Amino acid sequence: MTENNLKRLSGDMWGSSPKNAEGKNHTSEGPQKPAEKDAEKPVSEGADGKEAEKEPTLQELKAELDGYIGLESVKKEVRDLINVVSIHNLRREYGLPETDLSLHMVFYGSPGTGKTTIARLMAKIYKCLGILSKGHLTEVDRSGLVAGYVGQTAIKTSNVIQKALGGVLFIDEAYALSSRGGNDFGYEAIETLLKAMEDHRDDLIVVAAGYEDLMREFIDSNPGLQSRFNRFLYFEDYTPEEMLGIFKLNCKKGDYSLSSGAENGLLSLFSREIEKDAKGFGNGRGVRNVFEKCLVNQANRLSSLGRRPTAAELSEITEDDLPEIPDC
Repeated sequence: MTENNLKRLSGDMWGSSPKNAEGKNHTSEGPQKPAEKDAEKPVSEGADGKEAEKEPTLQELKAELDGYIGLESVKKEVRDLINVVSIHNLRREYGLPETDLSLHMVFYGSPGTGKTTIARLMAKIYKCLGILSKGHLTEVDRSGLVAGYVGQTAIKTSNVIQKALGGVLFIDEAYALSSRGGNDFGYEAIETLLKAMEDHRDDLIVVAAGYEDLMREFIDSNPGLQSRFNRFLYFEDYTPEEMLGIFKLNCKKGDYSLSSGAENGLLSLFSREIEKDAKGFGNGRGVRNVFEKCLVNQANRLSSLGRRPTAAELSEITEDDLPEIPDC
């Protein structure tokens, strides 16, 4: 962590004098009488130049983190990060020696386990802690970085980096950049990224994501990657109970309820799908697919009643609405 980072951190966690706080966007945790007014003033401009919504406080972001189902080890890592940066800032205020912090991260795990969701939240947290100036997420994969001709990959990757400055650059399936041999243009993208991670270390965080084994091979393929990525977050597959919880969250958002038969049936369905092919089911994405199929089945069932459905019937998902396993 550099001097510019630490200047942004001043006051966010421990408070600062009015002189130091002047012109700053306070997002400190908990109610504070004068600071709370100041925190309501700024309405930031998004990465696309449009006026953004009022920025969330650190307390609100922590509550959002705690509200996610599962991901306990990931939540702990995020909380640890918040504490480390906070203490780092306090040491600076006391004039104690400072140590640079590497905040680039590797997210590994199966598809649908919340990696993009957490990366987006991390961008907001980094912004709230004063590490990033914008706090937006830029998501790409190999196709967004690598071009088809010599010399074009560096330009393409640099354009993506410019868009990501001030936020988090999330590279999905990052291992694909180094998996096609020594003459592949993916290595040009990697070298361009490494230079940017050094040149813009004050205002750019890179998160590389993918399957565990492939991501370890990716990091080991380049000493520069090894030196810059030292935080590894493992996203475990969801359990059947957690999948049911995710399904219920979808119901809550759409004002649906589950009959007891539907709830038991879903738990059995998720258990069978995990046993058959957990990665193929897609974790949270698979749950969303099941939810959407249930809505189709419910619509077909209610349309065949021969009468106008009641509000209660429109809001309930029953066991008859659950999809067959082959349809999931």
